[in-house]
Amino acid sequence: MDHFTTHLLHISAALLLLIFLCSTLSVSSIGINYGQIANNLPSPDKVVPLVKCIGADKVKLYDADPKVLKAFANTDIEFVVGIGNEYLSKLQDPDEAQSWVKSNVQRYLPATKITSIAVGNEVLTFNDTSLSDCLLPAMQNIHTALVNLKLDSQVSVTTAHSLAVLQTSYPPSFGAFRDDLKDCISPILDFLSKTCSPFLINAYPFFAYKGNSKEVSLDFVLFQPNAGIVDSGNNLHYDNMLFAQIDAVYAALDTLGYKNLPVQISETGWPSKGDEDEPGASPENAKKYNGNLFKVVNQTKGTPAKPDYDLNIFVFALFNENLKPGPTSERNYGLFKPDGSPAYNLGFSGITAGGNSGRNTSGTAPAPPYTLLPENPANGYMSISSAGRFEWKNSIRIIVMLMLIVVV
Repeated sequence: MDHFTTHLLHISAALLLLIFLCSTLSVSSIGINYGQIANNLPSPDKVVPLVKCIGADKVKLYDADPKVLKAFANTDIEFVVGIGNEYLSKLQDPDEAQSWVKSNVQRYLPATKITSIAVGNEVLTFNDTSLSDCLLPAMQNIHTALVNLKLDSQVSVTTAHSLAVLQTSYPPSFGAFRDDLKDCISPILDFLSKTCSPFLINAYPFFAYKGNSKEVSLDFVLFQPNAGIVDSGNNLHYDNMLFAQIDAVYAALDTLGYKNLPVQISETGWPSKGDEDEPGASPENAKKYNGNLFKVVNQTKGTPAKPDYDLNIFVFALFNENLKPGPTSERNYGLFKPDGSPAYNLGFSGITAGGNSGRNTSGTAPAPPYTLLPENPANGYMSISSAGRFEWKNSIRIIVMLMLIVVV
C-alpha cells in the first residue's frame, strides 16, 4: 500500500471518529430561565442544588448578575448572560461594548462557563425603530470585543425574538417572516450565520390556547395524545404545537436563504395560575406541559421537518416571580416557589429527598435538599432570552487536530 493511500485511510478513520464524537457529544438539552423579578428569592448559592435537581445543564440569566455567576463557578453548568434593551444605545460605542465584556464575561471565565451573550430581547416586535436600529450594531460591537479578547471561539452573540416576527406560521411549511421586518432581520441572520450562532425564539403554545381556547385543542398544546394535524404543504404530521411553531420558524429562515441556521427555544413554559380570562392556567396543565416537554427533549429527537436537529430548549422559569407586572400568569411560570418547594408535582432526575443523586420515579417532585430561606432580595432584572452555542468552529478545530495526528 503506497504512502498516499495510507494517509487517506488514516484521514478517513479520523473523520469517522469525528462523526462518532459529534453524535455522542451533540445532544438535546434542557436549560432553565433564572428570572429574579421578585423580592423573596433565595440567595444564588442556594439555587445551585435546584438547578441540578431538575437536570438542567444550562442557565439563562436576564442580566449578568455577579452573585449568580460567582455562585455557579466550577459547577460545569453553561450560562447565557443578557444585556437589556435599555443598554443597546450605549453599546453603539465599541469601547463601551469592550468594557461590558471585560466586566461581565471575561472576569468570570473559565470558572463560570459563560457560553453566550443575548443582546436585547424581542426588540424587533416593539415597533420602535430607535431601538431596532441599535440592535445589530450592538451585537457586532459585542462580538468584536470578544474577538479582541480572544473569547469569540467560546462565547457566541445572539438575540431572542418573539414568535410575532412571523407573518405566517400555519401550516408550518408556509412559515414566513413579516414583510415589514425582513429588512431588519436579514442582516441579523447574516451575522448569526457568519458567527456560528443560533436563531433564538420565544415560543409559548399557552398564548395560542389562551387566545383561542375554543378552536385550539388543549391536548395538542400539552403534548398529550391527540389526532394532531397534517401539514398540507409537505404532508408531515404534528402531534404538538411547539414542534409546529419551531418548524414554521425553520421554514421562514429557509425562505430568506438560511436553511441550515439552527433554531433554539429561548423561552417556553406554562403557568400554574392565571386570571379568569386565562383558560388553561393551572397546576395540572403546567405539570403536563413541562413534564411532557422534559420527556420529549430526553428522547433526543428533532421536529418532523428537522428530525436530525437537536432540541435545545430553555424552560421558563425556575421561580414564581412576585413582582412581575401583567396578568396573574406572569407571576406563576415557576417550577418552584420562592421557598424552594415545587410549584406543582413534577418528577425530576437529580437530588432526591434524601440528598442522594438519582432518578425519581414516583411521579412527584423530590423535596428540595434543604429549606431555602429568602435572602438578599433581588432588585429585578429585564427579561432577556438566549441559548447555547452552535459549535461549528470547535468541530473544524477537531477535524484539523485529528488530521494532524494521523498524518504525523
